[in-house]
Amino acid sequence: MPDKVIVLRDSQTQAVEARFRVKYAELLNPAQLEAVRHRDGPLLVIAGAGSGKTRTLIYRVARLIESGVAPGAILLLTFTRRASQEMLRRVEELLGDQARGVAGGTFHSFANLMLRRFGAALELKPNFTILDRSDMEDVLNLIRTRMGLASRDRRFPKKNTLAEAISMARNKSRELKNEIELDFPHLIDSQAEILKIADEYATYKRARGLLDYDDLLSRLIDLLRDHEAVRARLAGTYRYIMIDEYQDTNLVQAEIVRRLGAGQRNVMAVGDDAQSIYSFRGANFRNILDFPELFPGARVIKLEENYRSLQGILDVANEVISRATERYTKVLFTQRRGEMRPLLVRAQDEHMQSRFVAQRILELREEQVALDEIAVLFRSSFHSFDLELELQARDIPFVKRGGFKFIESAHIKDVLAHLRVILNPSDPVSWLRILMLLPGVGHRTAERLLEMIANADDPLRALGAVIAKHGRGGAAAATGSQLSATLSQLRTEAIAPANQIAMVLEYYLPLMRDAYPDDYPRRQRDLEHFQTITGRYRSLQSMLADMALEPPNDAVGNVLAVEPEEGCVTLSTIHSAKGLEWRVVFLIWAADGRFPSPLSVAPEAIEEERRLMYVASTRARDELYISYPIQMFDRALGYVPGRPSRFLEHLAPETLPAAILEEAPETTGDT
Repeated sequence: MPDKVIVLRDSQTQAVEARFRVKYAELLNPAQLEAVRHRDGPLLVIAGAGSGKTRTLIYRVARLIESGVAPGAILLLTFTRRASQEMLRRVEELLGDQARGVAGGTFHSFANLMLRRFGAALELKPNFTILDRSDMEDVLNLIRTRMGLASRDRRFPKKNTLAEAISMARNKSRELKNEIELDFPHLIDSQAEILKIADEYATYKRARGLLDYDDLLSRLIDLLRDHEAVRARLAGTYRYIMIDEYQDTNLVQAEIVRRLGAGQRNVMAVGDDAQSIYSFRGANFRNILDFPELFPGARVIKLEENYRSLQGILDVANEVISRATERYTKVLFTQRRGEMRPLLVRAQDEHMQSRFVAQRILELREEQVALDEIAVLFRSSFHSFDLELELQARDIPFVKRGGFKFIESAHIKDVLAHLRVILNPSDPVSWLRILMLLPGVGHRTAERLLEMIANADDPLRALGAVIAKHGRGGAAAATGSQLSATLSQLRTEAIAPANQIAMVLEYYLPLMRDAYPDDYPRRQRDLEHFQTITGRYRSLQSMLADMALEPPNDAVGNVLAVEPEEGCVTLSTIHSAKGLEWRVVFLIWAADGRFPSPLSVAPEAIEEERRLMYVASTRARDELYISYPIQMFDRALGYVPGRPSRFLEHLAPETLPAAILEEAPETTGDT
């Protein structure tokens, strides 16, 4: 550790410390203590994973109050209200009533309060209404419909896509036109209409006293920029500003901090550049790197002692992040004792990877490791599809965080509906779903067609004639004829489920592109992966039976093989796992082409993927297993060799030893 963080316990220091009720020097490590003792001037604390950043923030608030700073002069900004409340509660535990009055909350809650107090300067009435994201989307959809852009005859971005583009432009401080060109190029053809919708949306809000979440921040910037008297008053009130998770701030939030702290300059930013992983929400990695430029003369303190993980796990994390092109240099270390090393598991294929994880979880349970102390992490939600089936087959309860389960996704349901009517032509739910995909067919028309099909002796054979006679125009009739031919072929040919899905996809993908124009590439990747999973089956009936099992959601499923008090295994995207920790962590699909994501091609995107790997590895306390299949399915090329993620290739065998699983995968169901 740097010499500068060593505390010299001379008589003067002891005399100073004796004045404080809290024994800071006994409760904090040297680096934390240095940050807590810092009084005036800008301070950047680079807090490595598991290094006690929350503890550092809490004790600095307490120290300031004990030093004579009025609680109301301290502003603590966080990203969740729960985090703010928990920190302030712990400060009160340290100091009692003396600590009451500290201002704390999220950026948005702080902006809301300030705009209601001082918004008259911006001609805002204090009773303005705040639109949440759903409200925002509904207003945009109303405007979209009024402009005649909601017709099914034309592919136009849906309300959630419009909201995402408009919001992202504001969070990145960009003109909407530039944001579309840079981050939403597939919307270029609709750019003129989107810009008009955005203008109408702004007018609609102004006329009705409405602000959305992004308005709260942007209007606060307007207030601080254009009304110096108000800015000076706020800066004089909040003389000490602290920001948690500073690496997650966007440009607007960083500007708020700069303007509030410009006078006193008593700004403390706490965060970890290596955990900046939310650019898709507008977070700007450069904010934490450029903090010393934003506040010249800023002191930088690094928290490197980790209280979570064994050293072997930290060695992997340190090596992964050491290759980052831009970073604050730090090396995590721990005083914890333990020789367990992380393991790189090379599985023969995806199903073998799933079997390894499930089997090791069962072994851990026998070793008295509670299931809720185990997590499986992955880069993208669909990476866990095969594992979900394996865990279900072994009666291992789990909860999934981040993304939708594949069986709940509309496009997966669409494909399954086509296969279900092959086995059960009287299935009305699947028929309605299929018929409503036809061009120009809504729910009422689909019900009328279904009634005619259901009354036929052979619904599959009657389909083509019914649609041709009663369909709504040529497009529906033509597509209906193609649907009839596809279903007839599926029924008459004895082919494997994976090949049946391939036939459905040939028919369905053009419809999916029209139904989901905003994100069809992602949905198509989901379907390709789903097709790989079904390759394990030879029987359509057994495959559909497995898929019909009630999929786990955000609660434990009806698994009777384990005791309720065991809890359940957590399956999570890495993004959803940030800030959490488990005793044992499995990181699956750590293969190049999957992690980093194939969509991450720009250098800055690759660097964020590297940080994701760092975040994933530092979630583990005692055991870390990183796995990938050495045979991966590619729709165009078939099975191709898998290789470890580029972020792991340079790791020495002593840092990340490897094991190879080669036995043939077991079958599931009637395969």
